[in-house]
Amino acid sequence: MKTILKSRLVQILTAVAVGLSGVLYALADRYLIEHVEIANVNQAAAQSSSTTTSSEVAAATPAATATALDVATEAIAVEATAAPVTGVVIADDWNYQSDAYTVSIRQVTTGSGNDALTYFIADIVLTDATQLASAFAKDSFGTNIIEYTSAIAANNNAVFAINGDYYGFRSDGIVIRNGVIYRDLPARTGLAFFRDGSMKVYDETQTTAQALVDAGVWNTLSFGPALITNSVIATDLSTVEIDTNFGNHSMQGEHPRTGVGIIAENHFVFVVVDGRSPGYSRGVSLTEFAQIFADLGATDAYNLDGGGSSTMVFMGRVVNNPLGRNKERGTSDILYIGQ
Repeated sequence: MKTILKSRLVQILTAVAVGLSGVLYALADRYLIEHVEIANVNQAAAQSSSTTTSSEVAAATPAATATALDVATEAIAVEATAAPVTGVVIADDWNYQSDAYTVSIRQVTTGSGNDALTYFIADIVLTDATQLASAFAKDSFGTNIIEYTSAIAANNNAVFAINGDYYGFRSDGIVIRNGVIYRDLPARTGLAFFRDGSMKVYDETQTTAQALVDAGVWNTLSFGPALITNSVIATDLSTVEIDTNFGNHSMQGEHPRTGVGIIAENHFVFVVVDGRSPGYSRGVSLTEFAQIFADLGATDAYNLDGGGSSTMVFMGRVVNNPLGRNKERGTSDILYIGQ
């Protein structure tokens, strides 16, 4: 009898161990293991500049498929550098001015003690909307591929950069970057940057990626929520949730935040709020974040990935203090302005 019980116990423990291993692997596969769908994105985009069909791009890029990399006829990703800096450049630790664009950054500090708050505002005016570009971590598109915002910025010669929407943490949403379609799985309220310098909040479920590209969309972000739409501040921010996946903080409460707003065509404001650091910066609620953009004169504003991802980089320097520890967290993508 003892032998039988011992054997049965071994079987049960073995089954439990196998089950746990399966669960742990599934979690690692979902949240940790890199899955590269398209490698050498910049090279593929450059090659696509001389093509007119997605099938030709797929042939030039073995990792790509027609559904993963559908390029509009006129979409040339290298247009991110179509308006080069010319003439005199005037720059310091907080400002950059050239014939192509201007960047002006300032730090705002309010309160003290547990109510201390610190955030950074970048006021940017472009001459060409395609100067605001996107880049992927490790120059690859897929899931769980991450690098520091500063590293992605350096790899793309960025003058200015912020973390993006962390597209690689999820498998849905519309992902259009530098005129190229990478994902077309509508899921939430998205943000679109157009080639004419405008920026609009839109419902992903009411359109397609190709329709957006045909309408002149240059970049999309899929996170949210929308903070301001058509000059109206959102009123339902106290209950909104975007991602409720394993390990995520709730959207509610005071947290580090990253967001973007538009004041006029080709005139944008980017805000990065530090948080979770008593005595330095508590972070802000979504309602407070929306009010910051309203006070800056933004007619539309959108919340991006936040928390430990919230990072602003200027001229190779991390401007803010991520989580109060001067330590970045890896992310999957950035928005940036190149040299």
